[in-house]
Amino acid sequence: MGGQKFEYDESGSTFFYFVLSFLALILVPATFYYWPRKKKEDPAKRAELCQCPPCVKKQLVLEQSQPYKGLKNFLVKLAIISGWVLLGFLAYKVSQFDYEMSNFDPYEILGLPPGSTQAEIKKSYRKQSLILHPDKETGDEKAFMRLTKAYQALTDDEARRNWEKYGNPDGPGAMSFGIALPSWIVEKENSVWVLGLYGLVFMVALPTIVGMWWYRSIRYSGEQVLLDTSQMYFYFCHKTPSMPLKRALMILAASCEFDRRHNSEIVERITDNEEVPMLLRELPNLGEKNKEQPLCRPYSIKARALLHAHLSRMRLPSEALEADRRYIVAKCPDLVLEMVNCVNQLIALAYARRIPRLPSIETIENCMKMSPMIVQGLWEYKSPLLQLPYITEDHLKYSANRKKHVKSLLQLAQLRSEERRQFLKFLNDKQYEDVMKVLGNMPYIHFQINTEVIDDENSTVVTAGAIVTVTVTLQRTNMKELFGDTTIKETEIKEDNGEEDGDKVENGKNEKEKKETFKRPVWMKQQKKQAPSKKTKKSAAAKQQVKLATAAAEEKEKEKEKEKEKEKEKEKEKKTKDKEVKKKDDEGSDSEAGSDDDSASNSEASEDEERDKSSAQDDEDDDQWEKFQRKIQKRERLEGRSKSSHPVHCPYFPLDKQEYWWCYICDRKSRTLLTAPAHVTALLGSLEVQLRFTAPRWPGLYTLACCLRSDSYIGMDQQQELKLDVQEACAVPAAHPQWDLSDSDDAHNDQGDNESEFTTDDEVEDE
Repeated sequence: MGGQKFEYDESGSTFFYFVLSFLALILVPATFYYWPRKKKEDPAKRAELCQCPPCVKKQLVLEQSQPYKGLKNFLVKLAIISGWVLLGFLAYKVSQFDYEMSNFDPYEILGLPPGSTQAEIKKSYRKQSLILHPDKETGDEKAFMRLTKAYQALTDDEARRNWEKYGNPDGPGAMSFGIALPSWIVEKENSVWVLGLYGLVFMVALPTIVGMWWYRSIRYSGEQVLLDTSQMYFYFCHKTPSMPLKRALMILAASCEFDRRHNSEIVERITDNEEVPMLLRELPNLGEKNKEQPLCRPYSIKARALLHAHLSRMRLPSEALEADRRYIVAKCPDLVLEMVNCVNQLIALAYARRIPRLPSIETIENCMKMSPMIVQGLWEYKSPLLQLPYITEDHLKYSANRKKHVKSLLQLAQLRSEERRQFLKFLNDKQYEDVMKVLGNMPYIHFQINTEVIDDENSTVVTAGAIVTVTVTLQRTNMKELFGDTTIKETEIKEDNGEEDGDKVENGKNEKEKKETFKRPVWMKQQKKQAPSKKTKKSAAAKQQVKLATAAAEEKEKEKEKEKEKEKEKEKEKKTKDKEVKKKDDEGSDSEAGSDDDSASNSEASEDEERDKSSAQDDEDDDQWEKFQRKIQKRERLEGRSKSSHPVHCPYFPLDKQEYWWCYICDRKSRTLLTAPAHVTALLGSLEVQLRFTAPRWPGLYTLACCLRSDSYIGMDQQQELKLDVQEACAVPAAHPQWDLSDSDDAHNDQGDNESEFTTDDEVEDE
């Protein structure tokens, strides 16, 4: 290591290397992530969007909410382009350094061809030295040094040998390691400034940034809700176990996110002293005289009034109140989710006997109801048809006097096109088209449940105290598949193509059976059949042809099956006759007959064993496949939940919204929640949700309810009954004498148990 020496970068070449590599590490990811891009809108998706006035107004408000977006994008582009220009300049400088160090050619420096004579070399050196000498006006010290070095390499014998052998007239140079910092950093005159900059960055700026981040993070929960707000939710939900919807709205409006002391984004104006009391006079049953803290604070009353005005779709008197309404409403879905989680945790604490009172199922359901109400800007008791554009309460009052009563979105979707157009005849063609776009894109959920006891000998039998796993299968489709005109089009196509073959009919039946594996819920009743009109005579004839074709195909199959059965019976009769003949022929040779029977029995036994082995292998493969699927599901849960779903039509909600759902199991008779509500955020097509709970301790037949609630639409909730036949658990083996348990402890545990067990159907009948 004697030939090595460490030195600071005097010429600046290694510093350029450092800056070049550091800048490239920053520019490449910054360009990829921060370069402003315009989203290319699909014309087909753009055509499916609603063009009603509230939706158009919402898009304008969203665009105007970011006034400095253009300037920000320009500055980002300018910074990235400047960085790439600097990177190119540094790359050019580094390439010049590399060329000078690795390409030392004395002939090229002197401007002579290889093999020139000594006279030509001296002549060229004198000519260029007169120009490049430092004492001259056109002199260049570095160029003159290179010129002198090239002249020595060609005139001096030793320098020439070194150049030919090592590429350098000075011979093999010592290995030097340069520190990629300029030498002025360590000079005594600049030490105070360097030390000050170091202290400012690492002792002031960095701790300040980390402290601000830490102070902000400890104030918020996992759902980005203030911990003070969560604490308030816990207090009020514990104080009122049976919380009505009106009180839940009051507690939601009292969230700390709407208080200036907790949230610096809140704007308090002098005009609120006049505008808010005027708004309170127009809103009845607001409960502004409540004396509970913080429900009686001014910020809470203002937020409550704006929420009531939003749910009533009231036009506010000033633009300032409208801006406050948009801010408050945009915060509400996350706050509602946090409130649901708080009630769920209180129920878990009540089951663990840490709090005396158990919140009822109505409390958590009323909290869930607030989310679709706020997203759609509609009270729960209003008609779900008001979620569609252009439809008002006056239109519904007019339609209520008609014979055709349509009270839900599902009933409207199931009408035939002529009846639907007649029902919405107060709309023009453009408005009717927008209504059908919105209605067709609304969710239609196929809801199916399956109950089992995993890791048990018999997974279909539920015993007392067992852990029951309910697999909820959700399949999301658009409501446009329920439109009555689609069925008419399908039958007309079948009639035109002349599909009367038995095979095609069977394939169609199989496809229908696959589609109908998901049963329609109770609330999705089919429309009553009506007498066929004149316009649908062709479709009725096509249906009759299809039925005839299916009947003929079924008769052919039955005939084939009968023929196969007759052939099997004939084969059996032949075998029995052959056996009787063999017995008569072999009466004298009993030993031989015995050996034949043994071989036959052995062959049959071997066949049975092979079948058992194959079936066992199939079962093992199925078990391994199920375990593999469970591992994949666990891995997906650990990686995090996706929040990409279908967009929601919500013109009165200030932000874009995605469809989310809550799925849970409850007992309506005891008014208790059995499983934590699963928040489904990625229902794009089909999805499976697993819910687990402990079966009751006493045998009997229990009727539970599996519920699915939407956080975006009113009237989309579903519920299915879950019959749970709980049988008595198997006897526990006798305990070892050393494991003797006192009866007093068991009795004490039974008396102190605060769990709300299920009620059986027999108990309800006795009551």
